[in-house]
Amino acid sequence: MDASVVKKPPSPHEESSAGPAAMRLLLMAVSLGSLLLWIMMPTNTYRQIWLPNIRANTNSTYFGRQGATLLIYTFPILFVAAGGCVYLHFGKKSNNNKMKSNGRNHRFASWKRPLLVKGPLGIVSSVELALFVMFIALLVWSFASYIHIKFATITPQVAAKNGEKVWQYKLGTAALILGLVGNICLAFLFYPVTRGSSVLPLFGLTSEGSIKYHIWLGHVVMTLFTAHGICFIVSWAVSNQISEMVKWDKTGISNVAGELSLVAGLAMWLTTFPRIRRKFFELFFYTHNLYILFIIFFILHVGISYAFIMLPGFYLFLVDRYLRLLQSRQRVRVVSARLLPCESLELNLAKSPGLSYNPMSITFINVPTISKLQWHPFTITSSSNVEPHKLSIVIKGEGSWSKKLYQMLSSPSSPDRLEASVEGPYGPVSTDFLSFDTLVMVSGGSGITPFISIIRELIFLSTTPNCNTPKVKLICAFKNSPDLTMLDLILPISGTISDISSLQLQIEAFVTREKEPETDKSKPLRAIWFQPHAADAPFSAILGPNSWLWLGMIIASSFVIFLILIGIITRYYIYPIDHNTNDIFSTSWRAVISMFVICICIAITASAAVFWNKRRNAVEAKQVQNMEEATGSPGSHNMELESLPHQSLAQAINVHYGRRPDLKKMLLAEFKGSSIKVLASGPKSLRQEVATICSSGSADNVHFESISFSW
Repeated sequence: MDASVVKKPPSPHEESSAGPAAMRLLLMAVSLGSLLLWIMMPTNTYRQIWLPNIRANTNSTYFGRQGATLLIYTFPILFVAAGGCVYLHFGKKSNNNKMKSNGRNHRFASWKRPLLVKGPLGIVSSVELALFVMFIALLVWSFASYIHIKFATITPQVAAKNGEKVWQYKLGTAALILGLVGNICLAFLFYPVTRGSSVLPLFGLTSEGSIKYHIWLGHVVMTLFTAHGICFIVSWAVSNQISEMVKWDKTGISNVAGELSLVAGLAMWLTTFPRIRRKFFELFFYTHNLYILFIIFFILHVGISYAFIMLPGFYLFLVDRYLRLLQSRQRVRVVSARLLPCESLELNLAKSPGLSYNPMSITFINVPTISKLQWHPFTITSSSNVEPHKLSIVIKGEGSWSKKLYQMLSSPSSPDRLEASVEGPYGPVSTDFLSFDTLVMVSGGSGITPFISIIRELIFLSTTPNCNTPKVKLICAFKNSPDLTMLDLILPISGTISDISSLQLQIEAFVTREKEPETDKSKPLRAIWFQPHAADAPFSAILGPNSWLWLGMIIASSFVIFLILIGIITRYYIYPIDHNTNDIFSTSWRAVISMFVICICIAITASAAVFWNKRRNAVEAKQVQNMEEATGSPGSHNMELESLPHQSLAQAINVHYGRRPDLKKMLLAEFKGSSIKVLASGPKSLRQEVATICSSGSADNVHFESISFSW
């Protein structure tokens, strides 16, 4: 045999990645198929050919007319979500190998470069703008198609039969169409705020990075629904049918429920505008919980059969929200706190060794002694590889909540125990830092916190054999010199990092409001060690180390149980009454039954999964407790720490006083490398400035990413 035709056997990495790649391709195909249905929905082909055929094959005594909606709208999305969990579980090892291979894979990188920097949409890449335009095109297409088809059937005779003029009838029809188009936006509204989503990672997204999509969709959906309601009210008023506003039909559309849903939506919408949200954050926070009433009354308004079109996204959100509720009930062991002179603090939580996360992950924390209802997100600054038993977050004293926490811990009578609950962690499934030659991070103020976790992770990887880490440059701007102590947090309190010389790290720190170092000695960092409590447990994943598999099981099993229960209820309770005619059995009562069954199925399956994993978490908690007892804790409650970081870190820091960083000059100097990743975190103006530089023509080899945790 000719040696030239002998094929090289596939490597183990290639074999292991083939399965997840094929699964992702399948899930993408199903997603595109679902999108095709949205495109075809307003056409006569769908309404007169496809839908009647589907209903003829699904209109059973077990599901009735809602069987068609369940089959073509609900099932595909939940299949993608459950399949995505399996993909993420088995693709995790492949992603880790890929991260350590230093392979350069920057295809389509130019699509992610900033295209719009300033404007109502914020910093938007080419692919984001293209998808936004396509989504708006879908809405315009749907509205125009509905108008064309429905207006063609409106004649003076048809209008007269309803006691209206032609323009009045058309106004009512246009109002209905606005509601149909608004339902498209509502169907996608909850995906970005599902924190533990298995759908977003399939498209390379994270929940915290997708909040802006939720904001865009929220504005569009409320604009359409508000126009929908106003047009109907005007139509009723001019045709002397204003009494329609107080109608709650037994087997049709409930106008009262729709109005209540709209009122709840308007209350949420009005408090989301930046000026109100930032000035009255608590009002925004509490008002946003009206989403429960908004969805309930929406379903009562349109009926459960039609609601199944938009329900998959909310179904996944419900699963995630219930899991977060169960996790938040556990008190977490807070080991220590580091107090900084800049009124910032670092909380160190005990965590289970099995809990792993990637850099730039976040967690939500609640401190009942300050507020029992408020939850605030913070960046995780620790690395799960460097500190397997500890998790750290940094809290900047900027809002009233964080200032109260700092004052409580810095007071002479600071508590011996800090009671706290957490949700998370949430973050990217994988990172691509090792695929670049240079990593440039630009931060302002507390925006440095996500970069601390990246540096700690890269310090760990730099000590790993056969792993080439990129050159790292951190450009950070602070207002005052006490803020420089934020750099001390690069080294963990546990002292697990003793040397960073193996990492090519350069830090350029700028103090903008001081022209020279302070002569007076600033307060040193102070560490507070808290006493353990029997009710506290280490921070652990709510579904254990195999959380993706458990989440997929919850989604799949809860939906299957729902189908079984609703099939039994329909066959033996609803069908004997209406025989699938939909004009006898109460539409509202049918919706209430379906909503109740959905909630019960999610609660049962999720609780069972959490209870099963709770035993494993309890074993790990005991191991962590034994380790703490063996190692002991510092003898004093308060311990003064050195204000300067380790010598190797101090040598990497250059401090500049009285000026701001010349970002254009500094970044262009780094752009000479072959592959550069630029991350910007901090104030909006800083991120926009960096995005403008990275979108210039001289930045062809630059890959930009904006990190924002302020909405």
